[in-house]
Amino acid sequence: MNPRPLRRPATVVLPLSTVLALTAVAGTADAAPTRHHHPDRARVVSTSTLPDIPLGACSNRLLPGTVGNDRGVDLGGIGSDLYPAERRGEYWTVTDRGPNGQIEVGKEKRRTFPVPGFNPAIVKIRAVGGRVQVLRSIPLTTSGGAPVTGLPNRADRDEAPYNYNATKPLAYNPNGLDTEGLVRADDGSFWLVDEYGPSLVHVSAHGRVIARHVPKGLKLTGAGYPVVESLPPVLLKRKINRGFEGLALLPGGDLVMGLQSPLLNPGKAAGEESRTTRLLRFSPRKNKVTAEYAYRFDAVGVVEPGQTKTSELKISALVALGGDRLLVQERTDKSTRLHEVRLRPGNDILNSLWESATSPSLEQLHDPAAAGVPVLRKRLVVDLNKVKGVPGKIEGIAVEGSSTLVLLNDNDFGMTDGPKAFDAKGRLVDSGVETTLVRVRLPRPVR
Repeated sequence: MNPRPLRRPATVVLPLSTVLALTAVAGTADAAPTRHHHPDRARVVSTSTLPDIPLGACSNRLLPGTVGNDRGVDLGGIGSDLYPAERRGEYWTVTDRGPNGQIEVGKEKRRTFPVPGFNPAIVKIRAVGGRVQVLRSIPLTTSGGAPVTGLPNRADRDEAPYNYNATKPLAYNPNGLDTEGLVRADDGSFWLVDEYGPSLVHVSAHGRVIARHVPKGLKLTGAGYPVVESLPPVLLKRKINRGFEGLALLPGGDLVMGLQSPLLNPGKAAGEESRTTRLLRFSPRKNKVTAEYAYRFDAVGVVEPGQTKTSELKISALVALGGDRLLVQERTDKSTRLHEVRLRPGNDILNSLWESATSPSLEQLHDPAAAGVPVLRKRLVVDLNKVKGVPGKIEGIAVEGSSTLVLLNDNDFGMTDGPKAFDAKGRLVDSGVETTLVRVRLPRPVR
């Protein structure tokens, strides 16, 4: 990493060195497949990995003095999303909130942030000769150019942050973002989604937060950038660490956000057992949500054979395919399946009784379609669990050409949970999971 000397490092974009089957299955989520495609016909055609890049050196060259001790952690976690850049084979990616884990202390599970000074960043990459090269990195900052950090916003909604071994509490930060989905607009600015709010974040080409759109009633104060309460208040019932994760940019400029998991609506029990999550359409021109859709997961044992916990189901990626077509990822940490849906006006549930305090709630319905909810119909595109060479925990997905998927995993910065994540000297015991980009050739076009 050989950045140029800059006078205002907190707000700049730094160049970095290069070291650094598709057989459709029609029906709803509850319908049994009428026939099976041939997953062996989809195949991995290339694999590239990110080399070890010390996180402290990388972070401090972007925002000097932010990381005092990286505890042996390397750059990772850039697989939170993947979006095609201007040149073919190059992609915009984004880190999440940074290295974090969980340690049990008594009966309490504490969320650890071993590198609390880490700041989320947008990272531009390309894959050459089996290596993922970092071309550019843009740190996210407040209106005044200060780091946003990845720390939780406030005690009444987020997990309490602790140091690497869960012995000392850390301060909350209203600027903090747990960034996930990413797209780039025609004007060069970026849109991201965040799990804390959950929120939709507009960011300038240089990384400054222009506006953070949050649910009505959140009342987030103290942030160093504009906070706009423009999202439906029902989103305040998001599950901790399961806010917005997928984001897609439609051809006309509208955005579609995907809730990673069902809302805790009206409470935890309903959310943990529900298979119905929500997609929201947002108009940047109008600065408001213009449509909402009910999305129904397949049974968890279908997504990951042998898995029985419904709460393991997640959406981590959305990809616009053209028109009103969208590719939706259903996953657990071990499996990924991709479905196609169409966002038709007749499926819109915005401002319906499913947004109010109705009982039973949308999340409580065992069969939403039978109850009159216009659930999005979907078709299976590919079961990536059956494609040899695809890594686990895929969160970034793009389409290259008409029939190639580009996939990027989240390696969690090499972290694991528990007290053995760090050695006696407080240095990371790396999990060995690499940041890996793979290309998968499909037997038929998806667009």
